[in-house]
Amino acid sequence: MIKRYLLVTKPGIIFGNLISVAGGFFLAAKGSVDLSLFLATVVGLSLIVASGCALNNCIDRDIDRKMERTKNRVTVTGAMSTKAAFTHGIVLGLIGFGMLYYWTNLVALGFAAFGFFIYVVVYSLYMKRNSVYGTLVGSFSGAVPPVVGYCAVTGNFDIGAAILLIMFSLWQMPHSYAIAIFRFKDYEAANIPVLPVAQGINKAKHHIVIYIVAFALATVMLALSGYVGYGYLVVACATSLWWLGMALSGYKSSTDDRLWARKVFVVSIVTITALSVMMAVDFQTPASQLDMLAYLG
Repeated sequence: MIKRYLLVTKPGIIFGNLISVAGGFFLAAKGSVDLSLFLATVVGLSLIVASGCALNNCIDRDIDRKMERTKNRVTVTGAMSTKAAFTHGIVLGLIGFGMLYYWTNLVALGFAAFGFFIYVVVYSLYMKRNSVYGTLVGSFSGAVPPVVGYCAVTGNFDIGAAILLIMFSLWQMPHSYAIAIFRFKDYEAANIPVLPVAQGINKAKHHIVIYIVAFALATVMLALSGYVGYGYLVVACATSLWWLGMALSGYKSSTDDRLWARKVFVVSIVTITALSVMMAVDFQTPASQLDMLAYLG
């Protein structure tokens, strides 16, 4: 029973969000960490993410059974009833939102609610099934965790939070398109209009390159705005160039698209993990912005 209730929340997604929310929190805390606030933010947001994933499993059970990757989910096999999964998701969400309301602030709570609404209602119920822009809309929910972590500390949405939102939204796009390419047959079988299926893999490759370039520029803005130091900047440039080089290699005529897409996906995980860690340890105050610009000049 415990295993079923855990699996329906997609633990892998929860773990990935833990890294980004911690990165945003430590970036804003700048070395002055309130442990109780940190734990409340991480646990509260994790429960909200788990809630969204459980509800998504309820919504997607009809298309999940058509995809090789998802056909064994507990809501598809019947190991867990839709009612039980739905109730589980609602309970987790209420506890998670309650924790953020009690221990953090309305800004952090508001962004968590925004991400939850986008993922469960806008993306899962409509956009994923009906529009090639579903990935773009869903990217905003995936970018919320670091913003929640950041705003839990600051209590306001400033330039640093805006850069995090843009940066993580842009990262979601090539990451998701890579998944759609190496899982092409699954998405095609389920009739999900992701870009590679709806408009072709070649067009998806173009978009992957464009979004990685935009992502790289956004990562640099965090340094130019004075929120992080030179160590972060070096890692941001190195990982972004590595990711871009991997993406450009997809234009070779001998490319195995599925293998290439898996490599792009893996590098995307390494990139965002490295940046989340670096923003947590190489934080600075925005006052250092002038020093950074003078150095680059």
